[in-house]
Amino acid sequence: MTSEQMAHEPAKRIRAPERAETLSAPAAAAAAPTPTAPAPDRPVRPERMPTASATARGSFRVRSALAGLHRLGSNRPFAVALASVLLLVALVSGVISGPSRGIRLFFGTGYESVIDRGHWWSPLTSVFFVDNGAELLLALAGALVLLGFAERLMGTRRTVIAFLITSILGAGIGLGAQYLGVAGGEMWSRGVSELWATDPFTPMFGSAVAASYFAGPLWRRRIRVLGLSTVLVLVLYSGQPSDLYRLLAAVVGLGVGWLWRPPLRVTSWRRSSDHETRTLLAAIVGMVAVGPVITIFSGARFGLLAPLGMLLTQDVPTAGEVVDRCLLGDITRQCVQELSLERIGGAGPVLVSLLPLLTLVVAAFGLARGRRFAAWLAITINTGLALLAAWYYGLLPISGQDYVWQWHSGRYWEVTLILVVSVLVPLAVALVILGHLRRFPVASRAGVRRRFVLVTFGSLTALATFYIGIGWLLRAHFRPAVTLLDLLADLPERFIPVGFLRLERVSFLPADPLATALYDGVGAAFWIVVFVGAILCLRSASVGPTADAPGQLRTLLADHGGGSLGFMTTWTGNSLWFTASGRTAIAYRVVNGIAITTSEPVGPPSEAAEAVAFFARMCDDHGWVPVFYSLHESWHPVFNAMGWHTMQVGEETLLNPSGWSTTGKKWQDIRSSVNRADRAGVRAVWTSYRALSLAQAAQIAEISEQWVQEKELPELGFTLGGLDELRDPAVRLMLAVDDAERVHAVTSWLPTYRDGEIVGYTLDFMRRRPDSINGVMEFLIAQTAERMQQSTQIEFLSLSIAPLAPAAGPRQGGVADRLLEYLGRTLEPVYGFRSLLAFKRKFQPEFAPVFMAFPDPVALPEIGFALARAYLPSLSMREVVTLMRGLSQ
Repeated sequence: MTSEQMAHEPAKRIRAPERAETLSAPAAAAAAPTPTAPAPDRPVRPERMPTASATARGSFRVRSALAGLHRLGSNRPFAVALASVLLLVALVSGVISGPSRGIRLFFGTGYESVIDRGHWWSPLTSVFFVDNGAELLLALAGALVLLGFAERLMGTRRTVIAFLITSILGAGIGLGAQYLGVAGGEMWSRGVSELWATDPFTPMFGSAVAASYFAGPLWRRRIRVLGLSTVLVLVLYSGQPSDLYRLLAAVVGLGVGWLWRPPLRVTSWRRSSDHETRTLLAAIVGMVAVGPVITIFSGARFGLLAPLGMLLTQDVPTAGEVVDRCLLGDITRQCVQELSLERIGGAGPVLVSLLPLLTLVVAAFGLARGRRFAAWLAITINTGLALLAAWYYGLLPISGQDYVWQWHSGRYWEVTLILVVSVLVPLAVALVILGHLRRFPVASRAGVRRRFVLVTFGSLTALATFYIGIGWLLRAHFRPAVTLLDLLADLPERFIPVGFLRLERVSFLPADPLATALYDGVGAAFWIVVFVGAILCLRSASVGPTADAPGQLRTLLADHGGGSLGFMTTWTGNSLWFTASGRTAIAYRVVNGIAITTSEPVGPPSEAAEAVAFFARMCDDHGWVPVFYSLHESWHPVFNAMGWHTMQVGEETLLNPSGWSTTGKKWQDIRSSVNRADRAGVRAVWTSYRALSLAQAAQIAEISEQWVQEKELPELGFTLGGLDELRDPAVRLMLAVDDAERVHAVTSWLPTYRDGEIVGYTLDFMRRRPDSINGVMEFLIAQTAERMQQSTQIEFLSLSIAPLAPAAGPRQGGVADRLLEYLGRTLEPVYGFRSLLAFKRKFQPEFAPVFMAFPDPVALPEIGFALARAYLPSLSMREVVTLMRGLSQ
């Protein structure tokens, strides 16, 4: 949208019939209207709602909520029914602590339940019970979200069938595997044979995965990657029977969905295969990072990777629980789980154990966005985890000791295998990422990665020196007193997660708070530096135009125009992207991972579809969501062919200068404004900023600054111009100047070109003095239209866009359209979008809808937040309070 900032005059100077005359501004812009001065055709908003009205409003909300629940039940009856059954069963069997032991034994499923006791019905009945109140809340959400989503995609009948099949086969196949394992003496099967499972999530995951075949490409990938990653993490790190049943149910769901699969819908633009690979690798890295949390909070640690998770926990043992090193061949499960180190707990050890995992999570986000630095970060951390695990479990020789590989034939071989796998998994992850480095093309800005390495090693060196130096000064504060060699030998352990040190003998411990702070703090400080540095480095993706890009863009604008808003692409703050031919340019801004174009692509129509597709692929490579903003109707076919979604974001108001006339009753306000200016001796001056005298430039700056200071909210940006944009030599100004050379108001007009000729102008900047004559803005616009009427090559005048204010009444359509309608109503007291539209109606314009296009409706909340940040990048907390106060009026 363009930037005509709405400059509302104080209420005492505004006459109600001419409320719109005080508007000095644009689409989406500016300050809140004064409550005591309503816009034309708008009733005065009362300061307080009468009590009866408040009661009626509350009653309306209740009825709306009930109607919403009724619609949900009508559209997703099975999901609502299952949620109701889960809630009812929980109320009967126990909401907080879950069902009693007798109920679990009769309805729960597991090896002992089905094989030993013959409870053949338990695979189905077990899915209607939960273990506790927290799981009940998750189950209710899962029923309404996962099953509701599946029911919407593939219908109620198929959802019920998928629910039953995945419930029975998921547990049935798992029980068969346990039976074979117990018969063969396999350790896991014997260890979990007495566990009873009550789990409503097994058929939920199975049904959701089956429904993925009915979803579009983006949702299909999300359901499968997130669903299968979740159940796989639980199996590997928790390893309880219910985790296995859940994984098998998801696999069965894939088969069921494949049998029912609808014809594949293919669009001309699809996310790249590189993106798919990056998403999978990010999910795997996230699994390695989140998995230890599952181990920590799991009631039973039976998973294949449980030992790796236990290494990243911090157990504080009771006194005297120090255990000698267990050799590999002699180790038992009890030994793996109970070996611990007598170390002092506190914030430092917790951070040293937690921050490496959080850094891996940061790396996973970076991998999904194609960051090369994130790939190297994940490789480094996973390799370190593998080496430390191998050292801890005795797979690597220990310095200073004779290394003997002890393999006792047939004894605890499964434990040995588990430990080996725990070492190989992070190492394999590092090697896989290393083999796919080419799929992470986004480099950090010049010097950022080098600075991260220098800061990391510099902080490590400084902290190590600090620990040894201060530790030597405080040597008497440790028990026993330490020597310099003791401190040097202990130094590596200060930076390693506590779990990896459980088998290490303790040489000394701090004896007072000062020594404890040094002992625990240096490692925590180092990992904080790594964590924060990784975030900063990942936020510094290097993508930008060449030095001659602005000149190249202006050449394209002169040849092709880029639409009525195309000149905004030249503004500071935009990034520029060009097609390989250099004939099409797209200006955009990246906000929170959303790449928002400033206007339409600038270039020949023959390259339009190709440019959009390649720009979207570039965003995909960088992990951004592309959003094409401020598009006109002519672009609809391009995005419809790609299968993208579109949403109207405003109305552009257009004037035809060749047919300009102010005769007739409907033009009375405009004629009155022109006559008033004539009587006051105010004339219109068509000029440019460079042609202004010093006095005129100073007055315009004063008008703008006064306007900004009077407003409680900041000046808007992005597609809304300010003083800096006025200074462009191509921008024209229309000033209202009186006989004393006093500037009353200013408007700016952005040019639109075709084949090197100006064919139109778009209104951008609008501001006026608080004490200027009424109707001065109408006067300036009318004078501009009359001037353009004399130029035969001028085809249009655009009064820019009125966002969130449709010209033809309420929008019709989906949830997104209703959301925009709601935002337009609620933001009106703050920014007066509809008052701006009412002001523009005085000129009897033609209305042209403007829309945005985006590939994924799931990203709409992120897109909305990114747009808000683009328009208000400097919004302070005080201004947020002001904004919310305006919304509540």
